Parts: sequence; structure tokens; C-alpha cells
Amino acid sequence: MKKWLTSIMMSLVLLLSACGNASVPTENAAGGNAAKQEAKTEAKPEAEAKPETITYQSENGPIEVPASPKRIVGLTNAPNVLALGGTLVGVDEWTKKNPLFADKVKDVETVSDETMEKILALQPDLIIAGSWMKNLDKLKEIAPTVVYTWGKLDYLAQQREIGKLLNKEQEAQAWIDDFTKRAQAAGEEIKAKIGKDKTVSVFEHDAKDFYVFGNNWARGTEILYQAMGLAMPEKVKKDALGPGYYMLSLEVIPEYAGDYIVLSQRKGGENAFLNSETWKKIPAVKNNHVIVIDTEASTYSDPITLEYLLNIFKEGFLGKQ
Repeated sequence: MKKWLTSIMMSLVLLLSACGNASVPTENAAGGNAAKQEAKTEAKPEAEAKPETITYQSENGPIEVPASPKRIVGLTNAPNVLALGGTLVGVDEWTKKNPLFADKVKDVETVSDETMEKILALQPDLIIAGSWMKNLDKLKEIAPTVVYTWGKLDYLAQQREIGKLLNKEQEAQAWIDDFTKRAQAAGEEIKAKIGKDKTVSVFEHDAKDFYVFGNNWARGTEILYQAMGLAMPEKVKKDALGPGYYMLSLEVIPEYAGDYIVLSQRKGGENAFLNSETWKKIPAVKNNHVIVIDTEASTYSDPITLEYLLNIFKEGFLGKQ
């Protein structure tokens, strides 16, 4: 009996031992399993691939545009694109002639809303145009075309939108926050020096005509009136604030002149009125409170232009940069 039990128990031990050994992988098997696991790990992507396109919410609805456009035609807002490091292959003639951008766009083709063949040859992947321009439907056939209406957005919101379009909204917002802070601080310093109630007028002239500007027509008006909070003469408020600018007859110019004058004029440009006794008797002129700016370098409200004008105004009002 004991022999019989002993025999059965020995058989069970051998059977369990065999099963246990079968469940333990051999060295080769372990290597194979490890290789399979490594292959799985390698097959798994380390990070999600970046999208090639984004959906931009334009004023005319959503548009699919390149996430990182490489060939941009800027029929409008080209300076805003340059401020964010965008790559332009086509630009409008006014930007091309602007002294602030001449070096940046010297190798960029000059185009317009009527040069369809030239734009097509540039093979753009993004076109920025104005709502007033011609051939918008034809432009859309060449590349995704985003349209802006001039004046619909203020100067800061416009830069933010270009930032969204180029997938660089954070960079755009960082500049907005920084510039707003610096311009406001400069405005407080200026008001502390000249008096918070002192007024500023922005005039521009060509060979025959004189204009005065409101608070959103470039020439530094956004900086002076919006960012810095400097005061505007009542006559300017009445006639220029709404439309943006107002054409003046020469005899009424003194009525629109503030305690300080920012005078926009083209280099070498002349107007006989500047040599008249009427002009010379204006208090701001008599007190040497006239800050001259270059018209060709001052007709945009992009970051590059605004930084340029901020330095001029700090120098003009405070005597420093």
C-alpha cells in the first residue's frame, strides 16, 4: 500500500515539475518576447504629428490655411506679417516703397490685385487681401485667401488676427501686452512733463493741402491718443474723430492746432503755408512744439511702425529715446 502511494506521489511530483518547467520561458524565448516588446515601443509615435493646416475664423467665415505658411502674398497687412517673421513672396507697392521695410522686402515681388499672372507664378500658399480689392474670387483659386476690411479692427486687434492667421497668436499677444504697457508709461511721463490738459494735433500736408487726423488713421494717432491718452483739441474731436481725417482750408488751420503739433510730411515736400505768418504765429510753432515725422514711414499701424514712432515721440516730448 505504501509502495503504491509512494509511486502515485512520485508521478504527481514529476508531472507538476514538467508543467512548471514548461511555463518558464527559455533564454531564447525571453529574448524573443523582449524583441517583440521593443518593436511595439518603437512602433508607437513619440509625439503627435503637427497638423499641416489650421482653420482660421476670418470675417467671411472659416478658411483652411497652412499651419506654417512659407509663401505669403501680402496685398494688405504685409508689415504686420513682417513683424511676426512671416515669409513674403509678394507685396503691395506702398509697403515696397516704405523706408522702414525697404531692406526687408527688397527681393520680394511687387504685386497688386490686378496682377493675377504674376501672383500665380509666385505659387503662394496664402494670400492676404483687402475687402475692397478686385479679383478676390480669382485670388481664392490660386491659394487660400483671407480678406480684411480696413478699419474694422483696431490696430492691436489687427495684429492679433495676423498672429492667429500665421499660427503665432502667442507672439502677437506678447508684443501687444508689452507695447501697451510701454506706451502707456511714456504717455504718463509726457503728461507729467507738459501737463495732462495740453493738447496734441496731428497734421499732414502735401504741396497744396492740409489735413488733420483723428485717433485711428496711422501717423502715430493710435499711439498718441489711444495708447498714451494725450488730449485732442475740441475742433479736431468735432470734425476728424468720426471720419478719421479732415481736410482744412489754410485760414482755419490755427483753430485746429493743439499745444503740440505732430507734422507729417514727405521728405523734401514743401507747402507754402509753412512759410506764412499765419503758421509762424501758431503758439505751438512759436514755442518750437512741432514734432516732424516722415509721411512715407508713418502710414501704417503695425508693430514695426509703432515702435519707430514711439521712439520719435519720446524724443520729441521728453528729449530722450
